[in-house]
Amino acid sequence: MKLPKEDSQNHLNTEGISTKFLYLMHIHDSAFPIGTYTHSFGMETFIQADLIATKEDLFSFCCMYLHENVAYTDGIFVKEAFITEPLSDLMRLDKICDASKNALETREASSMIGKQFLKAVLPVSDTASLENWQQLLDQKQVYSHFPIVYSLYAKDMGFDLYTTVLTFLYSSIVGLVHNAVRAIPLGQKAGIEVIHCLIPEMEKATKHVLDRSLMDVSNHAVGLELASMKHQYLTSRLFIS
Repeated sequence: MKLPKEDSQNHLNTEGISTKFLYLMHIHDSAFPIGTYTHSFGMETFIQADLIATKEDLFSFCCMYLHENVAYTDGIFVKEAFITEPLSDLMRLDKICDASKNALETREASSMIGKQFLKAVLPVSDTASLENWQQLLDQKQVYSHFPIVYSLYAKDMGFDLYTTVLTFLYSSIVGLVHNAVRAIPLGQKAGIEVIHCLIPEMEKATKHVLDRSLMDVSNHAVGLELASMKHQYLTSRLFIS
C-alpha cells in the first residue's frame, strides 16, 4: 500500500507546518528498519580503547564526526544529490560517494543502510526517483549509498534542501549517540544531554555543508578512518562497522 503525496496547501495547521513532516519523522524513528543500530562507523574501536568513556568524551567524538567527517563527506553528497537532475550524474555521484570511503566496513555499511532504506520506504511511498533507483540497484548499476537515497526521498516528498541536509545530519549523529549509550554504556539521561548539546552543532554544520560543493569532499578525521579499518580486528564486536 503506497501513501499519496501530501498537498502542503491543504494540510497545514495554524502554525503553518505541513503534516507531511510526520513522514520525515517516521523514517528517523529508532524502530525504522534500516539497520543504523548495528553500525558504529569506527566508534566502537575508540570505545574499546577507553577513548570514549563519558558523556563529555562522546560529545567531543560526535563533534569531530559531525564537523570533520560527515560535513565534508556524506552531508555534501546529500546536498549534491538534491540539486542533481540527470540520472547519469546521480549514478556518478553514487560512485564518488563509494570511492570517498576508504574503510571497507564504512563503505559497506553506507550501502547496506541505503539498500535497507529503499526496502522499507518503497512499499509505502510514492517516490518516482527511488523507484527508478531501485531498478538501477537491481541491475547492479549503483551501490545505493544512504546519503543519495535519503536525499532523493526527501526531495520527492517536497522538503527543501536545508531541511534535507539538517535532518540527515541529525539522523547520523543521533544514531551514533544511541549506539554509544549501549556500548560504553551510558545512561539514557546522558544520551539525551549529549544530543541536546549537539543540536546547535548540527545547525552550524548544515550551514557549512550548504556552502560547500563536490570539490570540497575530503576527510579530515584520519583517526576515524584508521579506527574504522581496525574495527574488523577487534576481539569482540557489538556492531558490524
